[in-house]
Amino acid sequence: MPLPDSRGSVTLAAFAFALAGCGHGSNADSVRATLQKGSTLVELPAGELHLDRPLSIPAGSKNIVIRGNAAGSTLVLDPGFKGTAAIVADRASNLTLSGFSIIGNRAEMKSEWYLPLQEAAFADYYTANGIVVRNSAAVTIRGISFSRIRAFPVIIDATSKSLIDSVTIEDSGTLNSAGYNNTTGGILLEEGSSEFEVRDSIIRRVAGNAIWTHSYARSPRQADGAIRRNLIQTVARDAIQVGHATRVRVEKNRGSSIGFPVEQVDFPGYATPVAIDTAGNVDQTVYTGNEFTDVAGQCFNLDGFHDGEVTGNSCVNNPAVAAQWLGLHFGISFGNHDPGMTSANVAIAHNTIDGFAYGALFLVGDHNRVEDNRFLNVNLSKCGTKPVPAKCAALPDEPDALRSGIYLSDNAGRPAITRDNTIRNNFITGFGIAQHCIGAKPGVSLKTDTMSGNSCKDVP
Repeated sequence: MPLPDSRGSVTLAAFAFALAGCGHGSNADSVRATLQKGSTLVELPAGELHLDRPLSIPAGSKNIVIRGNAAGSTLVLDPGFKGTAAIVADRASNLTLSGFSIIGNRAEMKSEWYLPLQEAAFADYYTANGIVVRNSAAVTIRGISFSRIRAFPVIIDATSKSLIDSVTIEDSGTLNSAGYNNTTGGILLEEGSSEFEVRDSIIRRVAGNAIWTHSYARSPRQADGAIRRNLIQTVARDAIQVGHATRVRVEKNRGSSIGFPVEQVDFPGYATPVAIDTAGNVDQTVYTGNEFTDVAGQCFNLDGFHDGEVTGNSCVNNPAVAAQWLGLHFGISFGNHDPGMTSANVAIAHNTIDGFAYGALFLVGDHNRVEDNRFLNVNLSKCGTKPVPAKCAALPDEPDALRSGIYLSDNAGRPAITRDNTIRNNFITGFGIAQHCIGAKPGVSLKTDTMSGNSCKDVP
């Protein structure tokens, strides 16, 4: 192997020559040796580079570039691969990975994984990932293709200033031993990662969540992030989930077939698929300009969402088809399970929600604004008819809950005071909606809210 040049990098021609003609193991060992020498530029060899263990970037490395060969470079996790990921970095800064492919070793869909035990970080729990970066800063992952990854193609853990740009993820993630998705398959940012961006990427056919920020309640929240202009198709859990975060912007993403294939959806775990989901404590966050079709779940779940904005989005289903789906779903549903938040000061405006099984909006909390939305073809389950359809039997003491266009409640995980909301200029259509346009749980008074200009129309 040639010595590094005066800048600490290996010249590309010499590096390629050193790798030429070597066997799989020798190729991988050569790359490892180059990384251990502290070289700042590593070009992967053309063709396939088979791995039985990770390529580890030395802890504390700075100004590292790992890129693919112009002829095409592919890292392949062999069946006997042992380790966290194809590429692992810890305490790196100014790290760039670009222009190659990673093929995982997913031989079958079922695995031993459920969810991490004892609040373990996902980076500590799952193995055979694509790329795992921990405790780092200024990381760029660009133009990389992932396929058949058993766990997560990308995990960003406790890292600041990360950019995931123009990646492609296909046919990734596994199921638990019972045959339902275990959340794997997409991009995960966890444990207080900040100043992140996931943009212009394509994610298709993943078993779990496509793009996900996740931290436990004991952990710092994700902060100052953006998820924009991604295309997400055929996922069995959430297209996007913002969990335990602040100041995140989710905009101009597109998607279809959310909640498919249906046999992979974790109904036993109550993991209803959602186009854009929320969990934990999430504030100062904006969901805007996103467009989804064929959502067999909810369009927006706002469990933990407060002091934020949901504007100019659309979720459009074909009513004739959506009425047959198994998912039980509102178009938009508030929730307040996290004790550190109150469902308040949320703007829901200029959205189109079309073709959902129950109502358009399940609302709790105070000082929320619901204005100028088009809520169309709701109550596809035809709740309110006799005999009661099976999908409509969930809340027998609240007959209006599932058949109202907009429903106000005082509990969405915890008791809430629901008042001082503004609901105006919304157009709502659906089965029985003229009579049940805006409803409330017994004990919740609509007189404490401001309502005007709402138009409600029945459709068969």
